[in-house]
Amino acid sequence: MGSAIAQRLMGLGHELAVWNRTREKTGPLAAAGAKVAATPSQLASSSEAIITILTDAAAIDAAYHGRDGLLSVGVSGKLFVEMSTVRPETERMLAAKIGERGAVMVECPVGGTVGPAKDGKLFGFVGGEAADIARARPLLDQLCRRVEHVGPIGAGASMKLAINLPLLVFWQAFGEALALCRSLGLDSARIVDIFADTSGGPNVLKGRGAVLAAALQGKDTGPITVDIDAMRKDLRTMVEEADSLGASLPVTSRALECYDEASGAGLGKSDITAIPVRWMRRTLH
Repeated sequence: MGSAIAQRLMGLGHELAVWNRTREKTGPLAAAGAKVAATPSQLASSSEAIITILTDAAAIDAAYHGRDGLLSVGVSGKLFVEMSTVRPETERMLAAKIGERGAVMVECPVGGTVGPAKDGKLFGFVGGEAADIARARPLLDQLCRRVEHVGPIGAGASMKLAINLPLLVFWQAFGEALALCRSLGLDSARIVDIFADTSGGPNVLKGRGAVLAAALQGKDTGPITVDIDAMRKDLRTMVEEADSLGASLPVTSRALECYDEASGAGLGKSDITAIPVRWMRRTLH
């Protein structure tokens, strides 16, 4: 996702410096004209605005607070836009540290995948102070088809977890639904089309219907944009956040167990469509 966002910004004429924990991943961006920073601190020193989108809280801690981290140099007056999918408390703690250094942060976790990111059609769930968001708005509007300010720092993270929850549960539920009709012998594309035209068919079936049909047919689904292990992380984060709020997520917790089983079967780095395909083909004896 970070690479797609970078491509979008470069396509709009922004001068860009990039950094990745796996340096090889910056190759295509460097070839397109981006400068590659050797360390996060070098990136922070050379940039007016710093956008981060990282795997989890540990990755945020390493990138910001580690040796040569983003906050290991002077950042007074700079703008940070944090787009990771993590718990609200992680964003609040980070914003406080950034504020202590004289900089400002807004959070903007996003809905969407690589394709929408390249086209500037993400959905941004923004948390922060109104003045800081106004400062970040020109960038956010170039990345997102819709930007919603949902509250202070942490609110964006809460909204992103809530938005992702029914989608991730859906992939498991769809596999269970397919198990009920697999004996009919219908063409996979037809099945997807039928579901997409019903009240039980979310927008994702319209956007990823062709990919899902290919997966059901055992065909190559092309480049992976969302893998199972990344979504397992999101499900775990949802359950942890609910626990901290005194809430219960029984359906989500069971879906996480199913995702864990799929990862344990070697599908962790597979496209998310492998979740319903696996369950449809699963036979209990």
